[in-house]
Amino acid sequence: MQTRKLEYRVVTDGLEFPEGPIAMADGSVLVVEIKGGRLIRVQPDGAREVVADLGGGPNGAAIGPDGACYVCNNGGFNWLSEDIFGVKDFRRPHGRAVDYTGGSIQRVDLDTGEVTTLYTQCDGNPIMGPNDIVFDADGDMWFTDHGKTYGRVMDCGAVYHAAADGSWIRQAAFPMLTPNGCGLSPDEKTLYVSETETGRLWHWPITGRGELGKVAWPSPNGGRLVGQATGYQRFDSMALEENGNICVATLVTGGITVFSPEGEKLEYWEGPEPYCTNICFGGPDMKTAYVTVSGSGLLVAVDWPRPGLPLLHQRI
Repeated sequence: MQTRKLEYRVVTDGLEFPEGPIAMADGSVLVVEIKGGRLIRVQPDGAREVVADLGGGPNGAAIGPDGACYVCNNGGFNWLSEDIFGVKDFRRPHGRAVDYTGGSIQRVDLDTGEVTTLYTQCDGNPIMGPNDIVFDADGDMWFTDHGKTYGRVMDCGAVYHAAADGSWIRQAAFPMLTPNGCGLSPDEKTLYVSETETGRLWHWPITGRGELGKVAWPSPNGGRLVGQATGYQRFDSMALEENGNICVATLVTGGITVFSPEGEKLEYWEGPEPYCTNICFGGPDMKTAYVTVSGSGLLVAVDWPRPGLPLLHQRI
């Protein structure tokens, strides 16, 4: 495995724990602020505007088939602030928010800022801390529920498949331990999910609407292991390259770990601080990687050596 340094340029700073970047066709980048509770549009020159106030803890985001932005809202965290890693007021989440009322999937009209709540439960089970989201070619969303940690209790997580109009939702994988990032292979036949606390990357064949091909015990969730972190690292969200490689944002050491679909660990890109939380691809050739450096409140851009996989909103 090659280790490289992320050579980046800052697009904007001062964000309140940004995640869920979406590279838009006009050159802007949408990000959510988990601490700020907002959806923000960042222009190429770094200028920012608030698209919507979402409350709670907006975490992952994706553009749906109707052009709206769909947000995983985890319901919020408590926060710690320290002067560490050469950063003044370095932010990090710490347990479930004291005013937490539940997680949800929200739809945001990008023209008006109107926010609609689509899902808060599945078959009577509440969605505790939805984290990341990706749309398939049929217009349905796959999303992870990371769960919440409070006191001595940690929720079991799950993966869901749901319609964009709020009419249908199905649990596809359970239980998982802090599922975080999710992504689809270029042919959309495989679902990838990363787990934060285990530092593991899993995959399943997609066999139907809301259905995954699962293997038997001892797999805890029916998935097949693609690969796992090196030493003590934690995994966050992900993006795929056009060739099928999986780029997983990596915590603790802070950076991006690149896996081949066969599970070979190809590269590790070292970032500037422990909370390199999300990555997406954009630009005219899809070779600009946008990375959220959340503890420092940065959105940065990196010249990536290979093109990223265009997502649904970039295909229409």
